[in-house]
Amino acid sequence: MSVVLEKQEAAADQRSRRSGGREARRAMRAAPLADDIRPVRAGLEGGSYGPLRGNDQERIHEAVLTLLETVGFANAIPSCIEALTKAGATYGDDGRIRFPRALVLDTIKKAARNFTLHGQDPKHDMVIQGKRVHYGTAGAAVHLVDVEKREYRESLLQDIYDAARIVDGLDNIHFFQRPMVPRDIPDPLEMDFNTLYACVMGTSKHVGTSFTVRENVQPALEMLYAIAGGEENFRARPFVSNSNCFVVPPMKFAEDACGVLEACVEGGIPILLLSAGQAGATAPAAIAGAVVQAVAEVLAGLVYVNAIKPGHPAIFGTWPFVSDLRTGAMSGGSAEQAVLTAACAQMAQFYDLPGGSAAGMTDSKLPDIQSGYEKGITDVMAGLAGLNLVYESAGMHASLLGFCLESLIIDNDMLGHCLRCVRGIEVTDEALSIDTIAEVCLNGPGHYLGNEQTLRLMQTEYFYPAVGDRFSPKEWNEKGRPDILQRAIIEKKRILAERFPRHVPKLLDDKLRARFGDMIKLPRANMGG
Repeated sequence: MSVVLEKQEAAADQRSRRSGGREARRAMRAAPLADDIRPVRAGLEGGSYGPLRGNDQERIHEAVLTLLETVGFANAIPSCIEALTKAGATYGDDGRIRFPRALVLDTIKKAARNFTLHGQDPKHDMVIQGKRVHYGTAGAAVHLVDVEKREYRESLLQDIYDAARIVDGLDNIHFFQRPMVPRDIPDPLEMDFNTLYACVMGTSKHVGTSFTVRENVQPALEMLYAIAGGEENFRARPFVSNSNCFVVPPMKFAEDACGVLEACVEGGIPILLLSAGQAGATAPAAIAGAVVQAVAEVLAGLVYVNAIKPGHPAIFGTWPFVSDLRTGAMSGGSAEQAVLTAACAQMAQFYDLPGGSAAGMTDSKLPDIQSGYEKGITDVMAGLAGLNLVYESAGMHASLLGFCLESLIIDNDMLGHCLRCVRGIEVTDEALSIDTIAEVCLNGPGHYLGNEQTLRLMQTEYFYPAVGDRFSPKEWNEKGRPDILQRAIIEKKRILAERFPRHVPKLLDDKLRARFGDMIKLPRANMGG
């Protein structure tokens, strides 16, 4: 046999082996995976990154205690004053509530931690502890981004329901806090009620929502108790939390929100204690100072919640935003936002409290290159810092003014990348691969394409995007040169045509509609009938 023929035969044999490996890999990819061995999943442990170093956290903590003890809070409502002074706070002649160090430290010690935020479906339950990371939506955008027309329009109730049912099927978005305001419902009670209705009907994942005033909480509780099968069942597994802006930075209580907080605690709803100062505007321009103020404000809220009901589930929602100091406009996609959020994650871990903050709030108006790098950087840094709940991580644009359904689908891929970074590298004797390398080099084909280890790890070690482009240039050209946004548009339309969640039975929905009548504004026809 000639040398040329030998080389041709060897090449053909190698191609055959590679083809066999390819077929084996395809077969492996088709096999379903148990949730606990998937390459990315909810609750992966972060914490490998932190912008605060040395004794930075202790210094912030001391500054926080000083502020709470000497500056305190203004504008407390009478019930807040009563609860806090009974717990040990002081009410001064200047109308400010101040918090002795011992009270703050005792509250931190006794506060709820290591609790679960439940989904209507238990498979979506999230254990909030340590440095376990979960990504989700949030916000109060007043516009929906129409990417095909490249324009913004007012957000509607239907958009909230549509966003919920898209998120319901996206693996890397773990919870759904309402991301938009229904601009077609001007009445505050109907707005609050229908926002929650659209969320809980659209997804069986944990839902976060807000209320305008205390009186709007009771009808929502009635609905939630009915869906849960009774008040006792909901209190045992609350699948909705209240995003509560109880503070108006700097260091003032928000009167209506405080009434809502009290009603939600009494009704069994977990509280996200949200402090949203804007650095350079309503919080210090110094990044460390913005962290100090946010921590002080949230710890005051933690004392408040525990004064009402000791041990009630409350999330340490330090949520400082960033200003572009040239204009005063919010800059949610900035590098400063990324380090602020990561520092807030570290402070939650310093107190061993369940932490939630914001990332992914791109300044870009459309899902473009700027959107990708701003979302990716801020979201991955939050995850690497071990933030328990990363709010606003998907779908958001224009620094919280716009929300995009196609971006949910693109961002689901992006968050898969973030989670894979959070997971890091497991170094074990087996993973070091000495025997595998030796077998391939000494006795094998000289590559790992069909190797048993490759086939075994390809699903559990590697993340594969759903709409991201990994085609070769030749394949890409043959497929009509698609881009990620085109693929997301197609996928969005498919989901909205096919996915109508049925976790709330029609019979129960009939009872809700009979009970609340015209107050429910989402037509059944728009929910798949």
